[in-house]
Amino acid sequence: MREYRRTRTADERTPAVWTGRATNRLQWVAAAAGAACMALGITLAVESAWTSGIAALLMAVVGCVAAGLLVLFGTLAFVHVAVKVDDRAMEVRCGHIGVPRRRILLSHIVGADFAPSVTPRQWGGWGYRWRPEIGTAVVVRRGEGLVLRLGDGRTFTVTVDDAESAVQAIRDLLRRSAPPGPPAPTGV
Repeated sequence: MREYRRTRTADERTPAVWTGRATNRLQWVAAAAGAACMALGITLAVESAWTSGIAALLMAVVGCVAAGLLVLFGTLAFVHVAVKVDDRAMEVRCGHIGVPRRRILLSHIVGADFAPSVTPRQWGGWGYRWRPEIGTAVVVRRGEGLVLRLGDGRTFTVTVDDAESAVQAIRDLLRRSAPPGPPAPTGV
């Protein structure tokens, strides 16, 4: 989903917003497993005779429901990611309710690079990840991604479709917002 075009002539205006997203349909399988675990906990609570000991049954019910909720909401948060780049910031929103969300001001971005192959394995799985030697990432699927180099030396990676155009959009916006350099010497 591309909504960004580079400026080709001086009188064409570049759209102010680039948007993109990435989806991982495999996460729905994990969400279904979480829902099944919750259903098992509820079934245990409702249909059990409660004669085998209340403590054991209560722990089984609470464990199933808690694990199911954790898996269900943990996976639904990373079924897809939406990225928005405008003239102020890049914003990343995860899942259907947009949480977790990360907003990085353009003034904090030093550069943007295209990563042709971002894998969950290199980040330790899907989701919102942090690795001290690499940086922070939002990984919802294997494939191309956008890597931001931040002013504090850290990086932020996000998997998104058409990451090359996102990189170009950020580079264009950084170029436009960069303060003009000192005048060139005239050689006199």
